[in-house]
Amino acid sequence: MAGLIKREDIDEVRQRTDIKDIVDGYVTLKSAGIGSFKGLCPFHDERSPSFHVRPQVGTYHCFGCGESGDVISFLQKMDHTTFTETVEKLAHRINYTLRYEDGGTGPRREDVGRRQRLLDAHKVAAEFFRAQLITPAGAAGRQFLAGRGFDQEASEHFGVGFAPQGWDGLLKHLTGRGFSQDELKLTGMFSEGNRGIYDRFRGRLVWPIRDIAGDTIGFGARKLFDEDQGPKYLNTPETTLYKKSQVLYGIDLAKRDIARGRQLVVVEGYTDVMACHLSGITTAVATCGTAFGTDHIKIARRLLSDDGTGGEVIFTFDGDEAGQKAALRAFEEDQRFIAQTYVAVEPTGADPCDLRMTRGEDAVRALIASRRPLFEFAIKATLKKFDLDTVEGRVRALRASAPVVAQIRDTAMRPAYARELAGWLGMDVDEAMRAVLAAGKRLSAQAREGTDHKGGSRNDGRHPGAGAGHDGAGHHEAGRNGRSGGDRDAPREGPQAAPDSPPAVPAFSRPDPRDPVVRMERQALEVALQQPALLDADQWQRFAGARFTAPAHAAVHTAIGAAGRSGATLSQWVERVRQEAPEELRSFVSELAVSPLPARDGDGLNLYCRGIMNRMFDLQIAHLKAEKMGQLQRMDPAADPEAFAQINRELMELEMQRRALRGD
Repeated sequence: MAGLIKREDIDEVRQRTDIKDIVDGYVTLKSAGIGSFKGLCPFHDERSPSFHVRPQVGTYHCFGCGESGDVISFLQKMDHTTFTETVEKLAHRINYTLRYEDGGTGPRREDVGRRQRLLDAHKVAAEFFRAQLITPAGAAGRQFLAGRGFDQEASEHFGVGFAPQGWDGLLKHLTGRGFSQDELKLTGMFSEGNRGIYDRFRGRLVWPIRDIAGDTIGFGARKLFDEDQGPKYLNTPETTLYKKSQVLYGIDLAKRDIARGRQLVVVEGYTDVMACHLSGITTAVATCGTAFGTDHIKIARRLLSDDGTGGEVIFTFDGDEAGQKAALRAFEEDQRFIAQTYVAVEPTGADPCDLRMTRGEDAVRALIASRRPLFEFAIKATLKKFDLDTVEGRVRALRASAPVVAQIRDTAMRPAYARELAGWLGMDVDEAMRAVLAAGKRLSAQAREGTDHKGGSRNDGRHPGAGAGHDGAGHHEAGRNGRSGGDRDAPREGPQAAPDSPPAVPAFSRPDPRDPVVRMERQALEVALQQPALLDADQWQRFAGARFTAPAHAAVHTAIGAAGRSGATLSQWVERVRQEAPEELRSFVSELAVSPLPARDGDGLNLYCRGIMNRMFDLQIAHLKAEKMGQLQRMDPAADPEAFAQINRELMELEMQRRALRGD
């Protein structure tokens, strides 16, 4: 049984992992002052760097788009993995054994080790295939690529290789690198006969198939020689690493642009993915030997942030009958998306690779730009099955196409397409409207009947299979790091809003930096979060009693007080404050924790931090003195001389504190 990862282990993994080492794999970072680094944000397009990382604090923040968090949330967003997957991956990276709550278990250590051995074998195999492509034996592979318009740079970008024609070229290479035959049997790269195992891919052009994190988990291979009696394309069989229903070729290269542009283009083959990417359609992926199905949709929805606020999925199919059937199968799965789905069909039947070869990259881009709503394509494909020149044909066509129109989720588009359908059929609009309405009622009744049989509600009725929190994609799961989703393993977190919920109204407005008092408050919070060790007990006591005028600053100040400093490293300290802060301010806490402090060295940093705190304390004393003076002015000394004298003593004490701060 899968269990919840113990919180102390999560904290330990976070603490032991250097966030800079992880971010360096995605972003080029340059020094931005003492203990700070910055680079171009990976979450939005920008020309000047606004993405800051503080390794000592364990936090990142982009001052351009507001994305922030820790090393776990960073990897979740970059690799689009769940919280559990991310923590387990980081734990394996630092060789740390995780423990699980409630008697549950995670992956056994030996299983993790076996998986890594399989990944290592695939990595070595991919390098072997790439090296073989540039040998004399790989000439046929190079010719195939050149014939389809792919040069050496393109083949290197996609990692294309060549499997030599012998029976044991790869086998000898991997066993020579220390892999046992028992291990290699589990990779799917070998077949087994009476004399043992032998290479599965022989005399073929080979594409590495990588998972979303960029690890090679399988291969797709195209035959090059006539004597090869195997299928045109041969893929890795199902293994512990490779599940074809969950694999999308090119996802490792496309994931960032899919997430940024909220667009996914689904093509049919490896060369089509290559052609699209080289033509500027860098959101293209392909399935591997299977139709685009439910598991693929889960991956796509996670990448698209498919929450009802936008996004599009574009399917490309050949214009022949097989392509139309594939498009209609895609329409059946369309209801699982909230994003708008489209289809792009080339009338001549050319695929993206053919288009790029014959008409250039502009033609590939034009194909994608010519996309039509998938339900429009499905309606017209349905109408083609009937003789619309006869009354009987038109009636049957209406009966067949009305359910297609009734499935359109957009309530404004549905009647519009009912009118379009009437026009395509040459029938009365009211008649088409009635048919669509009746079809909708039948579909609703069937859905209710199916729900009753299953003993529970399948979804919210808006569209099958896309109910909040039930899509399996992970982006509706509560996140312990605030803005990041997928943390099913962290307790004590509140539920997140369903995708149809209206956006929450921010409870805190952004403090005005033009106000000098507010600006000083922010600087004091930055010091408290980034350099708590520079404050002595007296300063912490003064800080705890300080009053902040900006509501956001006051809330962070309260969170700092609730977090406590006992026994915490700096990264743990900042994370505690983040968790104590209201959820809508957690990004702001990260921002405060990574904001560069204006100091060139340690001595300058110490002077700056103490100076900021003293200025804030001085301001606090001035406010208190003003309050005390107001009290004196309202008092009658003769009526209560003792109280009058007490306030005067307090004023003298405050003045002494002020002089001590200023060094008078």
